[in-house]
Amino acid sequence: MHAPAPTPAIDRTGLIQGVAAYSIWGVLPLYFLLLEGVGSSEIVASRIVWSLVLLTIVVLAMRRRDKLLTALRDRRVMLALTASAALISVNWLVYIWAVQHQQVLAGSLGYFLNPLINVLLGVVVLRERLTRLQALAVGIAGVGVAVLAAGAGEGLWISLTLAMSFALYGLVRKMVRVESIEGLALETAILTPFALAYLGWMASSHSLAFGDRTDVSILLVLTGIVTAVPLLLFAASARRLPYAMVGLLQYIAPTLQFALAVLWLGEPLTTAHIICFVCIWTGLALYVGSGFLPKRRPVPAG
Repeated sequence: MHAPAPTPAIDRTGLIQGVAAYSIWGVLPLYFLLLEGVGSSEIVASRIVWSLVLLTIVVLAMRRRDKLLTALRDRRVMLALTASAALISVNWLVYIWAVQHQQVLAGSLGYFLNPLINVLLGVVVLRERLTRLQALAVGIAGVGVAVLAAGAGEGLWISLTLAMSFALYGLVRKMVRVESIEGLALETAILTPFALAYLGWMASSHSLAFGDRTDVSILLVLTGIVTAVPLLLFAASARRLPYAMVGLLQYIAPTLQFALAVLWLGEPLTTAHIICFVCIWTGLALYVGSGFLPKRRPVPAG
């Protein structure tokens, strides 16, 4: 009788990188609150431009220019990245708007819901199959969203837009053959002309916040760093850790956002919110727990 294979040790560097990435995303609302008075559209445009600057430096420093040019010459890759760029820009815009309008709680709900939307898209688009427990998890989460909708949750559109836009973004990036750094650099390059045009229009109408105050201008420049750094940490972590471990770490960010919204920012927590969050968390627990159970016959997708 053979002894069971030892469980492989978790890569400590990868774990630190993953925790750091999701922790940065979790406290990001505090950074955007420092930009009070700056329009969410200008913040997103600045985020795109300065992210491209930083990513260009990273690509050149890591000597990945050839890989980037290879992706750039592939028409199908560029069409897919154009779609993913549009989706991530919508996600960024809605998220920053939510933070600036005291809807961090709705934002955290969106990112708790996101993994379950990913599962749903996997079934509908990729024809993946669910176990009965996973199907139950998605169903319970759906009940929670329905309860919030019935309770006239004004932030429901924020949660659903964030969850759907990021889930569709992840789906596109899963299907396109390009590595994370090159993909992100090309996405920001696609968006940069539009961002520069918008910033130019704002400057011509004297409504641009950048340049008015030194502190605000520095914070806008640093949006490139707070955007690119956690994404680069995440990419590095995903290469070192088991995918299941990465899946568990992703709940750090919305948990921190939830705590910030309720305990720090004082956003109201309604009964509908509580029921919805309990359903989402129950669904997540069932879905994550299903990964540790022996595989059984899946539920057909069609």
